[in-house]
Amino acid sequence: MNNTTRETILNQIDSKFEAINQKTDTQLEGLLWSKPITYWDYIQTDALLSLQSQRTTLPDEMVFIMYHQVNELIFKMILWEMQQVSYAENITTHFFKERLERISRYFEMLTTSFEIMENGMEVEQYMKFRNTLTPASGFQSAQYRLIEFCATDLINLIDYRFRSSIDRTTSYEFAFEHLYWQAAGKEYSTGKKSFLLEEFERKYKAVFLSHMQEYNSINIWQKFKQLPLVDQKNQNLIDAMRHLDYTINITWVMQHLNVAIKYIDQSGLGDGEATGGSEWKKYMHPKYQRRIFFPELWSSDELANWGESVKL
Repeated sequence: MNNTTRETILNQIDSKFEAINQKTDTQLEGLLWSKPITYWDYIQTDALLSLQSQRTTLPDEMVFIMYHQVNELIFKMILWEMQQVSYAENITTHFFKERLERISRYFEMLTTSFEIMENGMEVEQYMKFRNTLTPASGFQSAQYRLIEFCATDLINLIDYRFRSSIDRTTSYEFAFEHLYWQAAGKEYSTGKKSFLLEEFERKYKAVFLSHMQEYNSINIWQKFKQLPLVDQKNQNLIDAMRHLDYTINITWVMQHLNVAIKYIDQSGLGDGEATGGSEWKKYMHPKYQRRIFFPELWSSDELANWGESVKL
């Protein structure tokens, strides 16, 4: 490094610390006593590897735990990308498309990773250790719900039976009570909720309501609609939007369903019960709840056949 470059960097450091009313000399002296970074400190490897706690002595339970922990880390990466889109000012189609493609790749990785569970656990072991997991369920992944709120308008997440009673003036509380996934743990005729759903809401309802409000006008669909009309007609961007919708709401969901059928419904008669007691087939299959983030980007035929014969 030559003297000119060194002086430029020191001046930039001075400017940085002056901007926050800090003394550069104090900060530089602190560097004398700081430890060099290591891979294990930066990644927090020891902490990560200490987070697996089995409830049984069955070895394949460890596969199950770590697989779901990896899923949650990927969900966090997806939310990170979504936040960048939602809070970007003067967003360009290039930036928008690039971030959508990142999210799609994450979900494609999640889709193909189901093979780890499908072929990486003995069914006999799973059927034993799963009994110790009741009433917990993958249904209770809060980050996945946040992804949905970040992606689309609430109307597209409402149980289709109640969509005619919902609009953008509806209270968040009312909308929350009619989200599609409520059907997995709620009897609408009585309003009674399962223990699975009650515990989920006790832990996360306030977070969900806050997120619903925060992303009401800055979710992925709203950011798309805020683009200039010429950008909204950009075919590459439209293709990226459609691919994201399809990947999350058909490809990933169907692969998840297929793996669940292998482990939960071994008889093939549809009588297998999820650990949380949910009506898992109706909750999971896209044709029932019609989870579509960007319905305006699909044809009437594609919408009518959602989850059955829709293909990109």
